[in-house]
Amino acid sequence: MKPLLESIRTLSAPLDPIPTGATLNLAVLDGIETILFDIYGTLLVSGSGDVGTAAAVDSAEALIQSLIISGYEGDHERAGELGPELLQAEIEHWHDTARENGIDFPEVEISRVWKKVIERFQTLELLKPDDDPQRIQQLAVEYECRVNPVWPMPGALKMIENLRSRGFRLGIVSNAQFYTPLMIEALLDKPLEALGFEKELCVFSYKQLKAKPAVELFQTLEGTVDWSTTLYVGNDMLNDIWTASQVGCRTCLFAGDQRSLRLREKDKRCKKLAPDAIVDHLFQLTEMV
Repeated sequence: MKPLLESIRTLSAPLDPIPTGATLNLAVLDGIETILFDIYGTLLVSGSGDVGTAAAVDSAEALIQSLIISGYEGDHERAGELGPELLQAEIEHWHDTARENGIDFPEVEISRVWKKVIERFQTLELLKPDDDPQRIQQLAVEYECRVNPVWPMPGALKMIENLRSRGFRLGIVSNAQFYTPLMIEALLDKPLEALGFEKELCVFSYKQLKAKPAVELFQTLEGTVDWSTTLYVGNDMLNDIWTASQVGCRTCLFAGDQRSLRLREKDKRCKKLAPDAIVDHLFQLTEMV
C-alpha cells in the first residue's frame, strides 16, 4: 500500500472549508461513550462534496494522466475521452442490477468497476492487455485524487487525539471505497487504528455493497455498541442524521463546509428531524462530550 499512500500525498494539497453560516447548537451531550464519524465532508474536506467521481469537471484529462502514471500502454487520449462515460455507465449498471436484487441503496466496489472499464478499453483495442490488480488500484487512486481532492478538515487530528485520550471509543460509518482509509492514513500520517479508531467499529459501504441511507450499515454494529450512549457525527441530514437516528443513535450535524453540507429540506424524512447538536468546527465536539 506504500505506493498508494505516496500517490495520495503527492496529489493532495490544502483545501479550506467554505463557511456555511449555519445556526449552531453546541448542546452538552451527557453520557456519550462511543463516537462514530462520517468521513467525506466531516473528517475530510472534499473538493466535490462527497466520495465518487461522477461529477468530475476535467475527468477526461484526469483519466489520461492516471492511465499514464499507472503504467497502462495504449491510446491514452482516446481512452481518456471515452473513459468517464464508460465508468459512469458501469456504475449505473451495477446500481441497477443491485436494485433488481432488492438492494435499495447499492454501493459499488470501485476496483471491480475499474476492472470492467479496463476490459472494455481492451475490447476496443485502446489499451494493451493488463489485468494486474495492483495497477487497477493505482488507477483508481490516481483518478479519484484528481477529480475529488481531499484534505483533513481543520481540527480533525486534534479532536481525534483529544477524544482518544479521554477514553471515548471511536469508529466510522461512511460511504467509502478501499482508498478512503488510505487517504486518512496518508494525510493524518497514521492508519485508522493507530489514530484510535477501533477496527470493529469501522463500517465502510464498499465492503457491505450498500450505501447510506441504508440503515443496515449501522445495524452491523448491533451488539458492539449501546446506541443510547453513541453519538454519530456527519454532514448530511439524510445519509447521516436520519440514518443514525433510525437505530437510536444520538446525532450531531457537522455544518463546517458549504460544499458538503446537505440539509435535505425537501426530503420528507428530514422535514421534522433535528440533530441533538450542530457544530461548524470539529474541535467544538471536545467541549460538548
